[in-house]
Amino acid sequence: MNKISKRVAGGLALIWVITGALAACSSNQADKPGDPAPGKPEGKITTISFWHGTKDTEKEGLDKIIKAFNEKNPDIKVEATFIAQQGEGQNEKLLAAIAGGNPPDVAYFDRFEIGSWAARGSLTDLTDRATADNIDSFDYYPFAKDEATYKDRLYGLPMDTDSRLLYYNKDQFKEVGLDPENPPRTIEELELAAEKLTKKDGKRFERIGFIPWYDQGWIYTWGWSFGGDFYDKDTGKVTAEDPKIVEALQWMVDYAKKYNIEDVAAFTDSAGSAAENPFLTGQLSMTVSGPWRTSGIKLYKPDLNYGVAPIPTPTGDNFTTWAGGWSFIIPKGAKNEDAAWEFIKFAAGKEGQKIYSETTGNLASIKSVNDELHKDDPIMKSFKDILPNAHHRPVISAGSLLWNELARARDMAIHEKGTPQELLEAVSKKVNDEINK
Repeated sequence: MNKISKRVAGGLALIWVITGALAACSSNQADKPGDPAPGKPEGKITTISFWHGTKDTEKEGLDKIIKAFNEKNPDIKVEATFIAQQGEGQNEKLLAAIAGGNPPDVAYFDRFEIGSWAARGSLTDLTDRATADNIDSFDYYPFAKDEATYKDRLYGLPMDTDSRLLYYNKDQFKEVGLDPENPPRTIEELELAAEKLTKKDGKRFERIGFIPWYDQGWIYTWGWSFGGDFYDKDTGKVTAEDPKIVEALQWMVDYAKKYNIEDVAAFTDSAGSAAENPFLTGQLSMTVSGPWRTSGIKLYKPDLNYGVAPIPTPTGDNFTTWAGGWSFIIPKGAKNEDAAWEFIKFAAGKEGQKIYSETTGNLASIKSVNDELHKDDPIMKSFKDILPNAHHRPVISAGSLLWNELARARDMAIHEKGTPQELLEAVSKKVNDEINK
């Protein structure tokens, strides 16, 4: 996964066109439980609309949650609607429905976007309901709940999550004399291992040991591993120019120079996906990725002899990671808030998350669920065990802009189109200016 980032838009004309087209989606919505519509008897079934953009096993997991909830709550019926490309920045239809006053009752929503949507007033504040129902007892990882919180108010209930670790090919480690049971812990050890593992014929890499900016090699990944901080909660300012983050980006720049960025770019540009992913084909010996990579390995390369380890740090300790994931939100203007809350409380609670994680193999945002489901698989256990040390991206009104600008700064830096210091200072200025508008 690069499971992240693309942007929301939607002009007024688009909003009216889409909301008109979607009006039928909610035409059968009932009023809140205990509030019978005129002429309707008490005890009627309340139908709530639920929008999501999931497919395959994720959709299967949500379908099972809905079935279990409907069986336990015969007075509430959840009707799910697939909205193509909903999530990860592509939420034009949801934005239009909210603006048009005809949103679904519930949406499956990237937690990363909660800050920017809450800032514009597009989400329902869930804080009082969560307090009344003691949501703290759900045992969410702190980072997951924090990511669903904007300015001390809760706007979503966390669902699944992930983390990032270093994958490495054990057979290739043995081949070059490295200990496959002792992967790199420090940045220096990572560099030395990468050098031994790399095979190059002229300008062409037959195999490359490691590429810091490949897969999940974002500035977030290395900035946190180097000990940096991207946001100051006390001042409300983005701090992309933190000295440790500058150091991390400078390391990536130096690496790009050593291996010749144009030669590395030729390698990555030709790299395949799925069964042709270079880590699976043996062309890339080490990579930083998430637990989703394991499903591809099981499907396409089940005999791959690999391990995972914490992302190396300059000092070889203080290992960390970062996590994202999804959530359930109630859009502003939802017609059936009470019933919607009952559904998301179930879906994002222990029972719902267990159903989902058992179906998908994804990590839950509830520790006890992970402890129960991911104790035997050593790979998944490693991803689970690092979660207490996980960071989350800043919950700010310009979170998407920060993501995009950091990605741009990284790419410019490794192509020597600016120094890390000046590029990261420019990121902070642009994003802080946007926050202050």
